[in-house]
Amino acid sequence: MKRIGWAIALAFAAMTPAAAAAPQVPGAVERPAEIAGSASSLGEQIANTSAEPTASAFPAVAPTPGIGAPDGRLGLQDQFTELGQRAAGFHNGPLLLMCLLISLFVLVLLAYTMFKFRRGANPTPSRNSHNTLLEVVWTLVPVLILVAIAIPSIRLLAAQYSPPPADLTIKVIGHQWYWSYQYPDNGGIEIVSNMLKEQGDVKPGERYRTDADGPPLLAADERLVIPAGKVVKFLITSEDVIHSFAIPAFWTKMDANPGRINQDWVKVDRPGVYFGQCSELCGARHGYMPIAVEVMPEALFNAWLASKGGTPKGAKTAVPATQGAVRPAPSTPSPAGGNASIEQPALTQPVTAQN
Repeated sequence: MKRIGWAIALAFAAMTPAAAAAPQVPGAVERPAEIAGSASSLGEQIANTSAEPTASAFPAVAPTPGIGAPDGRLGLQDQFTELGQRAAGFHNGPLLLMCLLISLFVLVLLAYTMFKFRRGANPTPSRNSHNTLLEVVWTLVPVLILVAIAIPSIRLLAAQYSPPPADLTIKVIGHQWYWSYQYPDNGGIEIVSNMLKEQGDVKPGERYRTDADGPPLLAADERLVIPAGKVVKFLITSEDVIHSFAIPAFWTKMDANPGRINQDWVKVDRPGVYFGQCSELCGARHGYMPIAVEVMPEALFNAWLASKGGTPKGAKTAVPATQGAVRPAPSTPSPAGGNASIEQPALTQPVTAQN
């Protein structure tokens, strides 16, 4: 038995060099090169795929100084909606003019009264108790002033609460203490927006605010993105307490109440970045609920939607080719007895996607 074992071992030792020296099959030599080529091709495909529009393909657009953000000026910000321009024109024009005239009139009347009816000039005071003409005047004049203010104000309110047909609907939800934006017309995507902290307030490696994001306390990690030149309807509500959705450059301020949906709308033609914030005391971090809105052209807006997993309004989901193909029915096996199987008719009506 020992001799048989040694013989088998020697036979294997003799076969090993022969196997190593045996010529290789041509296909086996080319196979590693094919694998390497496939790996290289796959790497190129991955690189090309990564170049497609994604969330990182939309860097933060730097805001324009003096537009859409506080800049220390007195008065209102520049308005970029038609309604806001009308309201600012009324405020900066007739309303301020009436306030100035009334203030000057009261000041002059007060100075005249103090000088004319001072004690030195009138040691014996007048005994007049009323004057019919003066009472009629100081009653009618304030009424006319209020009417002059009310007529354009009512027209502005009517325009604000009579929006045109919306091209896009966005649901705005206030939380303690951040905002979320839902796009029901674009696949139901949701954007959660939080304030960006300063560099010294974050851990190493975390994102912090830069000048391209916006001013301190107003920059957000995710912006509310809307298309330029389109009517956007906001459905505004809250998850917890009362908030207020306010964007001064759009003349927009609407309370967000829990359990109730309020409505507002804007139409902005100028692409850019605009800022607002919660304008209703809502708790300890009320001052840290910024609103950053980016207005972009419609084509770029659709690309942004695609990067977030959404679809343009009205776009239909494509039907997979396998659903539209004709599916033949399986043939029925022949029964015992040799009768030929009867083929079932094929289904010729394609399956359509449910919208």
